[in-house]
Amino acid sequence: MNAGAKTASTGPLTAGGADDSQVTDRADVAGRLLARLSVVPVLLLMAWLLAGLPLLLVGHFTPTLMLVVWVPLAAALLVFGLRWIPDRCQGALPGPRSSTPWWAVVAVVAVAAGFGIWQFAYHSQQIIVLRDPASYAQFGYWIAHHGSLPIPRDAAAFGGPQKWITFASPAFYKVGDGIVPQFMAGLPMVLSAGYWIRGIGAALATAPVLGACGVLTFGGLTARLVGPRWAPVAALVLALSLPEQFTSRSTYSEPLAQILFLGGLCLVTDSLDRDGAATRVIAALGGLALGLTVLARIDGLSDILPFVPICGLLLLARRRQAIPLIGGLALGTAYGIVDGLVLTRPYLASIKSSLEPLVLVGSAAVVLTAVAVAGLWGRGLPKLRGKWLNLATVLPVVVIAGFALRPYLQTVRDITKPTSQAAVARYQRVNNLPIDPMRSYAEISLHWVFWYIGLPAVVLATFAAVLLTRKCLSGRMTTWTLPLVTFAWVIVACLYRPAIAPDQPWASRRLVPGVLPGFILLAVWGSGWLVVWLRQRGVSRVACAALACCCAVALLLPTAVTTFGIRVKHGPAGSRLVAHGLAFKTTYRGEVAAVEKLCRAIPPGSSVVIVSPLLSGRWTEVVRGMCDVPAGRVNSGSAKNMAATIRGIRRAGRIPVLLGAWPMALEGYGTTVREIVNLQTHADISTLLKPPLTTQERSEIIWMTEVTS
Repeated sequence: MNAGAKTASTGPLTAGGADDSQVTDRADVAGRLLARLSVVPVLLLMAWLLAGLPLLLVGHFTPTLMLVVWVPLAAALLVFGLRWIPDRCQGALPGPRSSTPWWAVVAVVAVAAGFGIWQFAYHSQQIIVLRDPASYAQFGYWIAHHGSLPIPRDAAAFGGPQKWITFASPAFYKVGDGIVPQFMAGLPMVLSAGYWIRGIGAALATAPVLGACGVLTFGGLTARLVGPRWAPVAALVLALSLPEQFTSRSTYSEPLAQILFLGGLCLVTDSLDRDGAATRVIAALGGLALGLTVLARIDGLSDILPFVPICGLLLLARRRQAIPLIGGLALGTAYGIVDGLVLTRPYLASIKSSLEPLVLVGSAAVVLTAVAVAGLWGRGLPKLRGKWLNLATVLPVVVIAGFALRPYLQTVRDITKPTSQAAVARYQRVNNLPIDPMRSYAEISLHWVFWYIGLPAVVLATFAAVLLTRKCLSGRMTTWTLPLVTFAWVIVACLYRPAIAPDQPWASRRLVPGVLPGFILLAVWGSGWLVVWLRQRGVSRVACAALACCCAVALLLPTAVTTFGIRVKHGPAGSRLVAHGLAFKTTYRGEVAAVEKLCRAIPPGSSVVIVSPLLSGRWTEVVRGMCDVPAGRVNSGSAKNMAATIRGIRRAGRIPVLLGAWPMALEGYGTTVREIVNLQTHADISTLLKPPLTTQERSEIIWMTEVTS
């Protein structure tokens, strides 16, 4: 037998296509267009990340060099990536195949475009460092304008290093003579394109664009694994979900990771449907996209872990995709590892307790897979029969039931960092809950899914997982084997240990890259299977269409209820429906104007000392980066240390400028104390046991004085 030939029903990864399929020979122009459009974002982003990291490592991350490297690389990836996309979006439902209707393509594109416009209209301006979005924005601003890391402390602007002056701040670590930003460099490199195009406004607009691309890519994956007629429904459910909107309005890394993850699955799925050179090229690109998720967020290591045994199965099945997929995964993962070890090592050290077990599990998976492949190389893939097949089939029900019952059986306490415990205690006080700062609330993680996409989605997804598990293990639905294993792992790993501060909507970001897409994709497949199953048994077309509509409504309505905050309001005039959710609320508005006002108020040639600890955590990097002024904080506010700091700044030939949260903190240092920033805005709320439906007021006030004598 040819080494790359497909064998018939010898294992879960050896045959191609869905069961009982009858594929027409006629080219599916609309289907191919949808398939191509859905992978364009991931190909362009891969080229950008591949070009950007080496330039950032050597300190020459500039717009000119990026264009010189990125344009030909993007062109090559588009040519080779799009050339061998299959001619039709077949889907993986039983029954005969038909051409993709143009309305499905238009609907998916319209949903993605409408989502992007919607999120842009309500996008956040989160650039003052409170949480991750502002950290990413400041990281991106620095490398866009300086092209290198680390960030210089510029201690000379304060008269030289002094033990009482701190230049680090939350999310910006002191390493040697420099400052190293927290997090992986993937998203900051993408944000840099916005800074180069049109400054901070374009950089913040990058978030809605990435969100729209994620919805488009998910529509393409649904077309491949379910069918093009169900793709608009799946895209719309994802677009309506609050976590997708929440992360697409601020500069979070999850939408970027989502594009790379789902786009990689699209490409790998396509490779399993092709032969020859197409198989190898698309598999390599798919593996590369999946590996690069690590460059977007370190949790990508967990998301791609299932591909270790999957690659082992492909090797045993003698599939042409195996070696290119392994190579692509290795290269993409290497990019993320190099970034973590060279550019953001302090960040990896800060999450050591979570990262070390993941590395151990990954290493064990590689070793065990290698041993299994060596031991089974001459015997081929094992088969599951009888009771083992039945046991595997009921496993999805057992797992979901376990997560549903978990809150009644377990209270998870695994928060150990003092700062995290203080935050949890603060959220508990705000929510009038008993103070238990070690609680992570991980036991209610499945309830987060209920809140955001509804109980029907989880039930339909579980039903689909049961059917697909049996079909994949018996070799009758091989198209789904890889996605099913991947999404199952991502869902179980995330729900078991979300590893994030448990307040909502903040914690909902964990669901974005793979959990919500996995549940929605499975639920849509389950809906489609029910419709086809009834149609094959003679049920009328009208009744089947009605069932399809009911399934779509069951998925869309709970999602919309949470996002729009739809409630029945009772009053003197009677009862009526109201919508007071987060769908049309903007957070952190006015921060760009506030930063610009502060920067204008600081005289040229100044060195800024922030005397309020809370203020320094939020503003040190903002002043250093966006105002382009040396900034630091005096650890001890004693008059002696302040006087020494002021003398050092004058000795350096610069103007001492002090910033404080209250005027009395600055009295006695300058002749005039004036209010520079008075920002009144709205921020994300923090709920623990219910979905978020509103925002909270937030103020930011800064007083300034110049020490002139």
